Order: sequence, then C-alpha cells, then structure tokens
Amino acid sequence: MKEPNLEQKARSKMKRKQYDRELRKLQTELCHLQEWVKVKGLRVIVIFEGRDAAGKGGTIKAITERVSPRVFRLVALPAPSDREKTQMYLQRYMPYFPAAGEVVIFDRSWYNRAGVERVMGFCTEEEYRRFLENCPVAEKYIVDGGIILVKFWLEVGKKEQQRRFEARIEDPMRQWKLSPMDIESWTRWYDYSRARDMMLDATDTEHAPWYIVRSDDKRRARLNCIAHLLSLIPYEELPRKKVKLPKRSKKGKYDDQATLEGRKFVPEKY
Repeated sequence: MKEPNLEQKARSKMKRKQYDRELRKLQTELCHLQEWVKVKGLRVIVIFEGRDAAGKGGTIKAITERVSPRVFRLVALPAPSDREKTQMYLQRYMPYFPAAGEVVIFDRSWYNRAGVERVMGFCTEEEYRRFLENCPVAEKYIVDGGIILVKFWLEVGKKEQQRRFEARIEDPMRQWKLSPMDIESWTRWYDYSRARDMMLDATDTEHAPWYIVRSDDKRRARLNCIAHLLSLIPYEELPRKKVKLPKRSKKGKYDDQATLEGRKFVPEKY
C-alpha cells in the first residue's frame, strides 16, 4: 500500500473513538502525575500561546477535566487594569505562580507582550525590546528557583484558522469566542507570524525551550501535547490504599425523604 503524502496526512483527521480511547489513557497518567506533584511538592508552570483559534482552550480543557482544580490551577487573565499597566510587567503574573504541589496553567501569559501587544501597538517599541531582553533572564530565575517551566506554542494553519473563525460566526454556542480583537488579528496574519518568529528567536532558550504543537487536527494536537507534557516531568504511579466503604450508621435514623415534602424541586422536564 502506498504511503500517503504529508498533505493527505494533514487532511486525515483522527476519529472520535480512537481519540477518546487515547485521551482516557493520557488523562489517567495525568492523575498519576497529579499525585506525584502533591507528594513531592513540585511546582510547575505550563504556558499556552498561539494565534486566535489555535486550540488552546480545548487542549487545556483536555488536560484539566479529570484532575483536581486545587492542583491544576488555570489562570486566564483579562486585559490589565489601569493600575496594573503601571506595574513592573511581570508583576501581575507572579501572584499566580505555584506553591508546592501545584501545576499552574496560563492560558496566555506574559508573552502577550511579544504577541498581541506588539502587533496591535499596545506597548511601545522600547517596552517590547526590553521584554525580549529580560524575559530569558526572568525565566532563568524562575527555573533556577525550582519551578518546572513548560512553554507550548500551538501552530494553526491559515485555512484551518479561517474555517474555525467561520464556524464561530455561525454557531451561537461559539460566537462568544469571537471578539473584535480576534477579527482584527485575522487581518494581520503575517504581522503575527513575524512577531512569533522574533519571540522564538529571543526566548527559545536551553533552560526554557518552546515546544511547537501543530494544531490543525485538534484531537491529535491535544493528545500530542499531553503526551509531551507527561514526558517532561519525571513521575511514578504511587501506590494507593484500597478503599472499602464502611457500613452506614443507623443511629438516629429517620425518614429523610419525607422531610423534603413541600420544598421547591426543579421541574423534571427531561
């Protein structure tokens, strides 16, 4: 049988059944990782960056939906307030850094300065230049302080981004994802490409490398991203004591359903 070329492979989307099977395996491993992080007191930061509609939200959801939000904490900051605009740039992110036993996931991070702020003119040329110079130094300080720092860039193609934008326009359950900023970014594809490359040139370091995930196929992207995250943090499955439910005490027994009569119940429409 002839091997399909790269273009044919790109059009071959992963089937839902296969995706669900593989995702369950990886999410089980994430639960093992979670216990390891708690017991060993690890501190982990995972950054997700990429163009609009690159699939960051779906990938983050796949990571977090089966683990504890007390261990895997999601941070998605809004636009900075007037006060935050006067702070040292990294200052607004640092209060969200992990303590022992925590994994903090940033859905967009301090790299806003290298992306949207640069392209849309929300920062000065001097602020942008200073960020590219200081960011590797700051990240070295973070890593040297014992935090595991993982940086993912989700790379979506032009045609696939267009398809996703058009789907958002038509689907009332996705329209909230399409902001005026997204529409503006649509017109500036090559500006974002240049900003991406300048960011990678300046901040893809040995101590804090970027990992690029091709995300035209969302399902493959999520699986590849989770698998790579698991490979970057050495962990072991910890033994768990077998739990057996004890018998319920009958002391003080009374009809706890009868006491609900006359209360307001939600109508059972389904």
